[in-house]
Amino acid sequence: MLQQKLIFRPEKLDAAYRFSFDQPFKELNFKREDGALLNALYFTVPDPKGAILYFHGNKGSLKRWGAIASSLTKYDYNVLVMDYRGYGKSTGTVSELNLQNDARFFYKELLQQFTESQVIVYGRSLGTHFATLVASENHPQRLILESPFTKMMDVAQTRFPILPIKYFLKFPFNSSQCIGKLSCALTVFHGTDDKVVPYALGRQLFEQAGGTNKTLITIPGGAHNNLAEFKEYTTEMERVLGKIALKQDE
Repeated sequence: MLQQKLIFRPEKLDAAYRFSFDQPFKELNFKREDGALLNALYFTVPDPKGAILYFHGNKGSLKRWGAIASSLTKYDYNVLVMDYRGYGKSTGTVSELNLQNDARFFYKELLQQFTESQVIVYGRSLGTHFATLVASENHPQRLILESPFTKMMDVAQTRFPILPIKYFLKFPFNSSQCIGKLSCALTVFHGTDDKVVPYALGRQLFEQAGGTNKTLITIPGGAHNNLAEFKEYTTEMERVLGKIALKQDE
C-alpha cells in the first residue's frame, strides 16, 4: 500500500463532476471486462490529420490533464486522454497488468476511426511506460515521450538507494523491455534538472530504442513539469507535428 501511494497520486472526482475546457470535447466512459469504469476525454478539431493518444503523469486527474493534453489540438490532431483506475471518475482494481491492458484498449479504440499511420502515441512521466508499451506492440506513426524512465526500479533506487526494493516492487513498469521492439519514429524530451526522473534514465531509454529514426531533445535547465515552456520543446513539436513537417514526412 505504501508503494502504491508513492507511485500513484490520484485526484478523485465525483461522478457528477462536469468538465470545462476551451477546446471542443466529448466525455467518454468505457466499461472493462472486470467491471472497471474508465473515464476519458476526447478533444476534436474540424479536419484532423489523425489522433494523439495521451497517457498522463502520476498526479491529479483529467481535471488538470485535460487542459494539458488538449493543447496538442493546435497541431490539428484529435486528442484522446484517459484517467487511470482510481483517478478522477475511473474505477477498478489497480495492478500493472490491468493498467497495461487499459492502455492497449484505448489504442484499439482509436483504430476504429484512424489508421495506425495517423496515430501518435504520447506519454508523460508515468504515462511514458504505457505509451512505450502500446507503441512497441503496434505500428503508430510516432512515439513521443516526455521525461521517461527505463523501469520503475531505477527511479525508486535513485530515491531510496538503501532499501531492497527489488524484493517487493509490485509495479515494475519496465519500459526497457519494450523500447527495443519499437518500429516507429521516436522523439524523447528530457530536462537536465529533472529531480523526479533523472535525465540519465531518459537518455538510457533513448539509447535502448531500436532503429535510427529517433531524436533526443535535451533541455538544459528543464525540470520535470515545465518542458513545454522551453523553446527546444516547442520547436521540435512543430517540426514533428506541424503541417509543413507532416507533408515532408509523408
